[in-house]
Amino acid sequence: MNEPVRRLSVIVLAMFLTLMIAASYIQVIAAGDLNADARNVRTLYREYGTFRGPIVVDGESVVWSKPVDDPFNYQRTYADGPLYAAATGYYSIVFGRTAIEQTENDLLSGTADSLFWTRLGNLVSGETQRGASVELTLDAEVQRAAAEALGDDAGAVVALDPSTGEVLAMVTSPTYDPALLAGHNTAEVDQNYQDLLAQEDGPLVNRAIAGDTYPPGSTFKLIVSAAALEAGYDADSELYAPDELDLPLTTTTIENYGGESCSANERQTLEDSLAMSCNTSFANLGMQLGWGVVERKAEEFGWGEQLSIPLAVTPSRLPDDPDEAQTAMASIGQYDDRATPLQMAMVAAGIANDGVLMRPYLVDNVRDADLRVIEEYEPEEMSQPMTRSDANELTDMMVAVVQEGTGTAAQISGIDVAGKTGTAETGTGDRPHTWFVGFAPADNPVVAVAVLVENGGSTEGEVTGGRVAAPIARAVIEAAIAAQGGS
Repeated sequence: MNEPVRRLSVIVLAMFLTLMIAASYIQVIAAGDLNADARNVRTLYREYGTFRGPIVVDGESVVWSKPVDDPFNYQRTYADGPLYAAATGYYSIVFGRTAIEQTENDLLSGTADSLFWTRLGNLVSGETQRGASVELTLDAEVQRAAAEALGDDAGAVVALDPSTGEVLAMVTSPTYDPALLAGHNTAEVDQNYQDLLAQEDGPLVNRAIAGDTYPPGSTFKLIVSAAALEAGYDADSELYAPDELDLPLTTTTIENYGGESCSANERQTLEDSLAMSCNTSFANLGMQLGWGVVERKAEEFGWGEQLSIPLAVTPSRLPDDPDEAQTAMASIGQYDDRATPLQMAMVAAGIANDGVLMRPYLVDNVRDADLRVIEEYEPEEMSQPMTRSDANELTDMMVAVVQEGTGTAAQISGIDVAGKTGTAETGTGDRPHTWFVGFAPADNPVVAVAVLVENGGSTEGEVTGGRVAAPIARAVIEAAIAAQGGS
């Protein structure tokens, strides 16, 4: 072989090797990135060309894929979209996935490892690949009652089954219709998304578990009460309850709501202090217990926990090494205390369940296309923040809150409701956030609920947790008890 031919052979061989390496890189190493590239329309067609499984509530599909005559083959369809948006999220060819549509995507799309044999069977039989159905723990009637009671006011409602941790209702307001983002007209979907982003009240934010956390106000007194009971106090223990409480090392004082007096002689029992939501007594009690004791009890109820239900939950926060004055403020749910409505529902649920806190969860089970259960969630104990006797004593104190204290608007005829109101200052000059947390029936709870209404909502005049949030909680509790066939 002469020299020119040899050189040409080397060049041709090098070109073949380069081609082989490039093809291998594209098809193997870079395949994942190329498939994930938003500009790869073939990936979108392939994903949307597969039947995506439904999302189910109470045996009825609230989200499903409908066959359509376009390149995407299926249109994601949402029944009562605004009602369930906080749980289902959206599935968009432009903006991806959120909530259950995201966290359970492998199951819904049929690509999960647990569906391998189903996919193999479809391949052999020539049938179209079908995703699994995801059944949620939500109770349709409780969800609807929560949404209707909250109305158009900004806020959230969370209801849990205290014995299992099942999320019975998760409502956030304002909400949106996922169908606006699920269409196949990309220009229209993009405009809908921009319109939602432009709304100052944030309809895309799930206030129940994510986004901003809120000062819990006087609902945090349940944590302080639980810590006090563990430290040896009881419902009849007398607390110092002045009209004004001087804060150490400051010129600041704490007053009771509206400047009211908790006691004529500056002494009040723990039970009466909780029923009246006395600020000065609980601020002083927090300082006497010490922040470490209160903080440990809050953490036992879930503060700081990175929760997944499987939706990601923003951790609730506590002050970092507060001094005595800051401890006093934090003990009445102010200063740097922050919580999600889910967190406060967990507090109520832990007390209701004899002091045992169950891990909250939103997905009940998953079924393949032949309705076989391939995944099922089992209730899981998360912690035991209280003894049974302390939880029962705190329950009795919470019943007094509703029977004769600040929570009378949550009363239900013939049923003992245990609750706690909260009216949390925002520090912004706006009206306070209003809270109610509780459970019922007190002697055999079927539901624990937390209600938050931002800045008192549309209620005119003075706003408090007892006036604004308690009636909403009552409606949710009534729906949950009715769903259980009565008390």
